[in-house]
Amino acid sequence: MMERRRLLFIGLSLVAGIALQAPGAQAQVNLRYAHVGAEGDIQYWYADAAAKKIPEVTEGRVKLTVFPNSQLGGVQEMIDGVRSGSIAAGHHEFASLARLAKDIDVFNAPFVYRDGAHALAATDPRSSEVLKEFNEKLVAEGGMRIIGRLFRGARQMTAKQAVYSPADLQGKPFRGVPVQLWTTMIRGFGAIPTPVEVSELPTALMTGMVIGQENPLTMINANKLYEVQTHVMLTSHMQNVLPVFINEKAWQSISEKDREAILKALDDLAQETLKTAQKAEQDLIQDLQKKGMTFVTEKDGLKIAEFREKVGAEVNKDFPSWKAYMERIAAIK
Repeated sequence: MMERRRLLFIGLSLVAGIALQAPGAQAQVNLRYAHVGAEGDIQYWYADAAAKKIPEVTEGRVKLTVFPNSQLGGVQEMIDGVRSGSIAAGHHEFASLARLAKDIDVFNAPFVYRDGAHALAATDPRSSEVLKEFNEKLVAEGGMRIIGRLFRGARQMTAKQAVYSPADLQGKPFRGVPVQLWTTMIRGFGAIPTPVEVSELPTALMTGMVIGQENPLTMINANKLYEVQTHVMLTSHMQNVLPVFINEKAWQSISEKDREAILKALDDLAQETLKTAQKAEQDLIQDLQKKGMTFVTEKDGLKIAEFREKVGAEVNKDFPSWKAYMERIAAIK
């Protein structure tokens, strides 16, 4: 009977990501970490950096094995895997966790952050009361919690013309991700939301099926949208922050001392992603200008406050339960 119990414990421990050593030795925790990012993306760098940093700060007691580029399945498979414990940890958009914690996609809301630093402060699992509240829901409903985040950059608007206010896009087709939040946001831009797959976007812009789109500068450059768009409006309407989440049983299998060390290490890496993204954006502005794109800023007459007001009204209409959360996020220093 004792032998059967021991084997059962070992089996459950392996599911939670624990590799047991010989009797009398301290258990080492090996975490399988999955994400969908490909090499070259900052999220790929982040996971690799975490795999180096965590064993260092825990003196080898906790290790990560990273499975990038959807090796363990797509987004849904990853979320389900972390929930069940077959995958210990991973990262993706807040919206991907919405079915486990209602309204957690408020962290994806347009204009909810002042800048990248505010976005990291609002999503800090150690200090953000809003994030802590959602973590309680995630633990209760999904068997996981958020322990870190990374910053991928701000999303900007492009078009075949200079755009200064929502009035300039009134009645014009504008590419949108086929998700309700993006449809809501683009209506706030003043435009007609028009779904287009990323692979078809250059053609849709070239033919005039849509007159503009929005994405981080990295994507705008990588997909050569400078060949079919003339202007970039630096609206920074979304700050792209990805949460890092872990199976709760796997997290509790780690000592409190090591959990604190991991939280600190992941926060340090988050700050590095912010610095990297900000530098990359400045470099890309120069590169895209050389490729013929004109940048429109507030100094040039871009009415960001008007976009914020119009988009906010649409968000409040379509997502009324977000208002209180957004006010609390705005109050975070």
